[in-house]
Amino acid sequence: MRFQVPQFIEVEDKIFGPLTLKQFIYLAGGAGLSFVVYVFLNNLFLSAIPIMAIMAASATLAFYKVNKRPFINVMESAFKYYFGNKLFIWKKAEKPQPKDAETAIKDAKNYASVMVPKIADSKLKDLAWSLDIKESIYSDKNQK
Repeated sequence: MRFQVPQFIEVEDKIFGPLTLKQFIYLAGGAGLSFVVYVFLNNLFLSAIPIMAIMAASATLAFYKVNKRPFINVMESAFKYYFGNKLFIWKKAEKPQPKDAETAIKDAKNYASVMVPKIADSKLKDLAWSLDIKESIYSDKNQK
């Protein structure tokens, strides 16, 4: 049995000439809001700046893409970031300051001696030898 697999599912259908439904709604909403501003202010020169801002915003929503994603997704992410809860984890802890230089040097030596383990050559050779012996013992068991 053969089934047809849809192709180009990410491309929206053009409904109103060269515009998709979303683009048409953004532009029609911007035109309607511009008309409301014009009627409310009742002066073409006074309402020209808000009308241009509204039409620029609606055109941006309809046509502009950021990283191949619609601008409305960018606006949604920005609102979620600015008005959402934020979790700050990092806090800088202040170290207590030593009283004089001698105690600072002594503390640094103690810290270095604790943090850096010292292994003598003989201990390292013993460890390598014991690992080799155990490895050869286990490999003999597997071979027999």
